[in-house]
Amino acid sequence: MTARLVASAVTKEMLSVGVETVVQCDSSIGRYQAVFEDDGETGYFYALDTEKADNPILDALHIYNVQSVADKDEPSELHLIWSGDGMKAALFINSYPHAIYNFADAVGCCRTGFPPPADASKTHEWDESQMAHFFAEEGK
Repeated sequence: MTARLVASAVTKEMLSVGVETVVQCDSSIGRYQAVFEDDGETGYFYALDTEKADNPILDALHIYNVQSVADKDEPSELHLIWSGDGMKAALFINSYPHAIYNFADAVGCCRTGFPPPADASKTHEWDESQMAHFFAEEGK
């Protein structure tokens, strides 16, 4: 069987690495947000809980350092994608997954594995199994 992407919400933007940019996408259930920010020096993916007024940022995942991006002069296509249940968000750049945050399990992962999470019992190391939340077998 072939797998197909399943999403409850998608935001697509063109990205120029190193140009200050903020892109956000709200979960279909309303409470959560996924945000990508390039501040001109680094790119980060943030998981937010909008019901936490004092500090809505649940996690921050490092995506890149601008000076280290080999093709930074080429425009890129950025997608923020939410799983069908609205509880997992993923960041894709040029169709390649860079970060995922699972709001249900309060766990995030990214290709750089940085920074270390506040909870020392967890890790930000890439976890390919998290990709399963965004795909379904054809016919299902």
